[in-house]
This record gives sequence, structure tokens and C-alpha cells, in this order.
Amino acid sequence: LSQDTYHRQSEIVMEYLLEYFENLDERLDIDDFDVEYSSGVLTLKCGSLGTYVLNKQPPNKQIWLSSPISGPKRYDFDSKHKKWFYHRDNSTLDELLNEELSTIFGTKVNISLPNASN
Repeated sequence: LSQDTYHRQSEIVMEYLLEYFENLDERLDIDDFDVEYSSGVLTLKCGSLGTYVLNKQPPNKQIWLSSPISGPKRYDFDSKHKKWFYHRDNSTLDELLNEELSTIFGTKVNISLPNASN
């Protein structure tokens, strides 16, 4: 994975998630819900339900996730499948976010992360 491909793919994911979470905020009524993205770090504050932090890690070509439910995970981009995978359990970033956020918000969350064409 080249640095250019990493930066393009990770930025697409971060921008998509920022927009998705902003729209989610409009649909749900959660106290102290906030999302912000700055300098490669996306923070999703879910009030008393916890805070998610996703950040780009260019030296490792990864996206790191800190979850209030499952803890820290490191995702690598798989060019063949065009997905961000956590290699310890082979789950994808969007699968984990869909599962955990659906549980904590009590409504179906359906994130389908896009990818750039080469």
C-alpha cells in the first residue's frame, strides 16, 4: 500500500464517517452527542454512552480506533477487498461500528464505508 493510496483511502473514510455521524446526530436525540474531525483525528462523543476516537496513523498506514465498548483496535487497508480490517479477528471497521453503535443507540446503524478507485 503506497502512502498516497493510504492517505486517499483513510481520508475518504474519515470524511464519510464525519458526515454520517453529523446526519446521525440529526436523527437521534442523544444528550451531549458531538462529532468533530481535526488533524486526522475523528472524535465521536456519545454522552454518557462513551467516546469513540478514530485516528489516522500514517507511519503504520493504519486507522486506529478507541472504543468505549471493545477498546483499542488497529485497522489495515486490504487493497484486494477494499476494506479496513482488524487482523486479530478479521472484522472490518464498518462491521464493528455498525454492531456497537446499533447497540448503544438502540437503533440500526448501517455504515457502509466507501473506497476510492485507484
